[in-house]
Amino acid sequence: MLSEEDLNISPYSLIKTEKNAFLNKHLTALTKHHYENCPEYKKILDSLSFDVNNIADYTQIPFLPVRLFKQYELRSVEKENVVKTLTSSGTTGQQVSKIFLDKSTSATQSKVLTKIVSSFLGKQRVPMLILDTSSVIKDRAMFSARGAGILGFSIFGTDRLYALDEEMNLNVDAIKAFLEKHKGETIFLFGFTFMIWQHFYKELKASGYKPDLSNGVLIHGGGWKKLVSEAVSPQDFKKALNYVCGINHVYDYYGMVEQTGTIYVECDCGHLHTSIFSDVICRRPKDFSVCDYGEEGIIEVVSVLPESYPGHVLLTEDTGVVLG
Repeated sequence: MLSEEDLNISPYSLIKTEKNAFLNKHLTALTKHHYENCPEYKKILDSLSFDVNNIADYTQIPFLPVRLFKQYELRSVEKENVVKTLTSSGTTGQQVSKIFLDKSTSATQSKVLTKIVSSFLGKQRVPMLILDTSSVIKDRAMFSARGAGILGFSIFGTDRLYALDEEMNLNVDAIKAFLEKHKGETIFLFGFTFMIWQHFYKELKASGYKPDLSNGVLIHGGGWKKLVSEAVSPQDFKKALNYVCGINHVYDYYGMVEQTGTIYVECDCGHLHTSIFSDVICRRPKDFSVCDYGEEGIIEVVSVLPESYPGHVLLTEDTGVVLG
């Protein structure tokens, strides 16, 4: 659905009216596409008496609860055209979402992710320290959210090192050698928030080893819910990491396996930003009307990327606030 011309637009360049027109055009086209190609999606829209040929604004497009992807296999392409199946992160015994990607959707997701991250990391690839274990990406056809995230962000790294071994222990000797090899260079670090806290920060603190990562840029996401029990705030997280390794540039991002590629990255002021390829709408729990700026509601995420499955307009199970 997205042309090369669309993909060449800088991810944060359009003013509000231009972005609205861009989203309206592509989300309307995707709604029609999924209506015609996904029988389950058609049933849902028909049950709501929604007319796909009469969409005034993308905020009117019915959202799918994100949980549906845990209960149904929703595809808008033939099964033989699926090249990759992504699964959400879930604790043992939990149902996981299954997201089916064809070649085109997978390629578009990678391109958009590259554009978003390059806009603040730069276009030059740099040495990369992955704060996870390599075993998480072993099965290329069936990826977890962690595996998909690692593989997606790995395109920004040259010499890549996994900081944890197969038993999830910190490989201190390998990290020392890696940092010595790339002394004075910018180091790109990537990992999932809870994994970083549990297996990187805590182990560094216990070991007494203080690597110099003052030249590092860390991008992390996911797993905040698991840190609630430890009462770790985003500010505490940054301070703790700075204490054990001297890192100053730490950026959180919000994203989900159901809309891979369209991530919302934190700025230096601690706010998450939408690119032109996606948007966030907060809805009131009582009637699902759109919240005002500054009013907390249930987060709806829209993305112009999902072509092989009807994941373009989703209601999450998170709450948030749109600041402006």
